[in-house]
Amino acid sequence: MTLPAEETKKEFVQQKFASVTPKYDFLNSLLSLYIDRYWRVRTAALLDGRPGPVLDLCAGTLPLSREVVRRKERKVLALDFCFDMLEYGRERLDKAGERKNIMPVCGDGEALPLPSETFTGFTVAFGIRNLANLPRGLAEVHRVLRPGGVAAVLEFSRPSLPVFSQFYRFYLHRVLPVLAGMISGDREAYKYLADSIEGFYSQEEVCSMMKDAGFTDVSFTPLTFGIVTLYSGTKQ
Repeated sequence: MTLPAEETKKEFVQQKFASVTPKYDFLNSLLSLYIDRYWRVRTAALLDGRPGPVLDLCAGTLPLSREVVRRKERKVLALDFCFDMLEYGRERLDKAGERKNIMPVCGDGEALPLPSETFTGFTVAFGIRNLANLPRGLAEVHRVLRPGGVAAVLEFSRPSLPVFSQFYRFYLHRVLPVLAGMISGDREAYKYLADSIEGFYSQEEVCSMMKDAGFTDVSFTPLTFGIVTLYSGTKQ
């Protein structure tokens, strides 16, 4: 498929996430062989030395927000522009008795409805790829972080190991959309997932954008043979 243009991407992504909400977490774990839980642990751990409120962007059904709170009791504002996913996550918070520390808010990651210098930490898992304008989103994140605040960004990437990368691309484009489409009922959503990973920026380009947004000490760490990458940066 052709990736949606910037002016239509928000609406397209919002519709696709809403359509797969009930199966979203299950499929994330199944399709990653349950390694996604480890990835979230690594992401949340980057904030351990920074007490204070956290912004979890593109929070979806709130799995990363819950991991941040599990590691250290703190307040998390969980923002996503797909109401269906936030509502699904909120219902699970109520059942688990975790509502007091996590506040779901429906909003746009490229125009955060938040005051400047509010948060000491920022997390996002598999969300920056879906922003229509990544530089704008990163600039907004930088704005709402306090000086010394840390950003932890987890995103899919493209493995570079020769044999493994070929196997992964076959799985990504041939197996994943079919399997996930059968379970979720929306094959197009997972075709978009595969194509958006293939068409996303390189690790070096993401780091460059973070620096342009004002972050310092920017670095990246490939995880699980480069299937995902964990980026970090600090606001001076």
